[in-house]
Amino acid sequence: MSVPTQGPRGGVIHDLGFRHYEGPRAGSRAIALALYVDTLRGAFGLGRTAKSKIMPAILLFALVLPAVIMALIVGIDNRLTMPANYTEYVLSTSALTSLFIAGAAPASVSRDLRFRVVALYFSRPLQRVEYVLAKYAALASALFLMMAIPLIVMYAGALLAKLSIGSQTPDFLRGLGGAAVTAVLVAGIAVTIAAMTPRRGVGVAAIIVSLIVLAGVSGTVTTVADENGAETTAAYGELISPYALAHGVQHSVFGGPSEATVPPPGATGGAIFVLVAVAVVAACLALLMARYRKVSI
Repeated sequence: MSVPTQGPRGGVIHDLGFRHYEGPRAGSRAIALALYVDTLRGAFGLGRTAKSKIMPAILLFALVLPAVIMALIVGIDNRLTMPANYTEYVLSTSALTSLFIAGAAPASVSRDLRFRVVALYFSRPLQRVEYVLAKYAALASALFLMMAIPLIVMYAGALLAKLSIGSQTPDFLRGLGGAAVTAVLVAGIAVTIAAMTPRRGVGVAAIIVSLIVLAGVSGTVTTVADENGAETTAAYGELISPYALAHGVQHSVFGGPSEATVPPPGATGGAIFVLVAVAVVAACLALLMARYRKVSI
């Protein structure tokens, strides 16, 4: 990302003595799209060294394997339902998806911060907001894919086992919706933390610790409040964890059974969950913009 020196949109290709660029000059949308695609590919190690592909591949295998096993169990035992529903699967694999985003987010921004340059050569200056949105969207998309692929495997396995498409499809779509909300929230928190330091290792550790602490505090508040009969407090304790918050939004917006200890209390509770989720995303974007006003890339 570079700050234009000749007007906000009238940027130039700086002449450093190399052969002049004679190809087409794409617009800002194409530049942001190129950065989005490069970041998305980088999250899975594509276009990087073989070492960069190992961890995403292991985590994807670990996420998909239980879905394959469940599909085989249903087919072999002629069960009428899946051992776990799609929403439950997203929540139960949150540790693996947290590890994935903890590795992907620092990898996507730490190098830019450390060397003050991006890996792509743009045909015109990239605005700060375009850089932030492209990075955020790419990481959210990568995390969504990591959660959606196992759900698709589960759904295909359920249909191959001749389970009712009418009973599986609504739950499957709710699971995808919950995965999308989870991806936006968790990726936002992860990339915000990662952008605070150019040190990749520090970013990885900070993201893992933050997600663990948030989940632990949320679980403790919810459990203690529920055991003492304070159901409303228990329900709002789910707001602390991004995974529980996303599940509350999914339950309130898309319906279906809740896997939470205490679901959001009524329509008001559901609206509060949605507002808090929107506030978290807005806060992440605001912090990222503030961060990149202080550093130049």
